[in-house]
Amino acid sequence: MKEFFKFMFASILGFFISIVLVGVVIFAIAAVALSSMDSDKKVDVGKNSVLYLNLDQAITERTPKNPFDGLPILGGEGKGGIGLGDFIKAVERAKTDDNVKCIYLNVSSPNAGMATLREVRNALIDFKKSGKKILAYSEVYSQGAYYLASVADKVYLNPEGDLEFKGFNSQLTFFKGTLEKLGIEAQIIRVGNYKSAVEPFILDKMSDYNRKQVTAYLNGLYNTFLGDISASRNVQRDSLYNIADKFKIRAPQDAVNYKLVDGLAYKDQVLEELKKLSGRTKKESIKTVTINDYAKNNSSKGSDKDKVAVIYANGDIVGGEGSDEQIGSERISRAIRKARLDDDIKAVVLRVNSPGGSALASDVIWREIVLTKKEKPVIASFGDVAASGGYYIACAADSIFVQPNTITGSIGVFGIIPNFQNFLTNKLGVTFDGV
Repeated sequence: MKEFFKFMFASILGFFISIVLVGVVIFAIAAVALSSMDSDKKVDVGKNSVLYLNLDQAITERTPKNPFDGLPILGGEGKGGIGLGDFIKAVERAKTDDNVKCIYLNVSSPNAGMATLREVRNALIDFKKSGKKILAYSEVYSQGAYYLASVADKVYLNPEGDLEFKGFNSQLTFFKGTLEKLGIEAQIIRVGNYKSAVEPFILDKMSDYNRKQVTAYLNGLYNTFLGDISASRNVQRDSLYNIADKFKIRAPQDAVNYKLVDGLAYKDQVLEELKKLSGRTKKESIKTVTINDYAKNNSSKGSDKDKVAVIYANGDIVGGEGSDEQIGSERISRAIRKARLDDDIKAVVLRVNSPGGSALASDVIWREIVLTKKEKPVIASFGDVAASGGYYIACAADSIFVQPNTITGSIGVFGIIPNFQNFLTNKLGVTFDGV
């Protein structure tokens, strides 16, 4: 009898667990369906609307297509993102959209590289040519956030907020001492004095070569940063350099005094100004449309002939198919080959955002670019970074276009083989034997 009740209880428990699992699966399927329907649904933009730009979200090469993105349970963070191309198209369309009266820019800590931020910034500068205003507000501005916000006609900071403006730096962590204590030897194969990726495993500080190159690219990034802000805020570049170098922004009022922001305000005060800009009375609520929703109205289809293929090479370069966050040599090569063989495609744009990766995989992709170049024009466009293999796969293109703050170049190759023999034998007491 006791065994009978055990069996019955286990059966009932298994039944309820099955019901729960089935419910989760049904929920997931429904979420996918609803998300897919919602992603294709166009948004109605009412009169006197404010285009709301929340630029703390990820700004990626392409708008995420994962149906679970944005779902807190299944998607992880509960945050979506927007593709750079979709963003630029949407802002360009808002420029001539009579229903969009102004832009409200809200950003504290953008999730994008400096070259991407510059392209976003340039799109907003172009929007201002329409005569429509951009208003920026935040409680906290990181340096990247302020770089974006500085393009606005009015920049506001919370009276108790913070604005970071202190220059650029780079700090590396070195593991040589740790590996020595553990008895692990990093066996290095390196070609190129500036190929510094291996240095954290064999040195305890930066080499002179690496210090030189890091200083060079930081100065390049910083000069672009200061120059763009100087042009937008009408503050001399030398003054901006001095403000950062002397760390003069220590309180919100300092940002006003040095003309980095136009005033200190609370969010309700900013919303009142937005009402005026959008032609609404005090009693009326602001009608906003997010950039993510507004981008759904972008026209994605062109004519059937005379197309330009845009191929995105984003992430580390690996052999095989790779994931959506990687440049798989098989997947990218197949896309390039398909574009080459399609007579309706008249040119190919290779959009690269990659720190490099496998030399073999890079060579496979490079070969497809060489073959395609013989048939039709191939243009390479670089994002935040196109280094090492990222530059290699694009070097055969007819033309390469970059932002002034794109990090690019190919400076050598390297390999690391960790030797665990001493660690296993002397630290863990592990030995091996065999015939």
